[in-house]
Amino acid sequence: MANEEKYLLVDERIAPEIFKKVLEAKKYIATGKAKNSSEAVKLANISRSAFYKYKDSVMEYNSCAANNIITLYMTMEDVPGVLSSVINHLAEYSANILTINQNIPSDGVAAVTISIRMTDVTLEEEQLMERLRALHGIVKVSKVS
Repeated sequence: MANEEKYLLVDERIAPEIFKKVLEAKKYIATGKAKNSSEAVKLANISRSAFYKYKDSVMEYNSCAANNIITLYMTMEDVPGVLSSVINHLAEYSANILTINQNIPSDGVAAVTISIRMTDVTLEEEQLMERLRALHGIVKVSKVS
């Protein structure tokens, strides 16, 4: 029990400023605005020692994003352009694609799982699934999670 990790979820308004600055520096690195940690800490106006002290322990939590992720399981015909059509439709409805996994086709169909963030999607889940089902080459669409 002594080595068990414990986490706290703290409102950003009361978090120490250094935690916010570390998150800012991490974002600079992740987005490519800083090439390395040295550039990131300069942009965030913090010391390297503070960054290294907290970088692995301070993370952003977005409860809305966590609750708006769904995974769709699809079976599609093994013909050129079907997956591309699905991706284009998801983009058209402002779905943020997080992962795509397509299996090797067998018997003329391929199984595909796509995880998307629904935060900005302009349709309800069921409407989106119905529109995907209507696409040429789609055999089946179901929600996994």
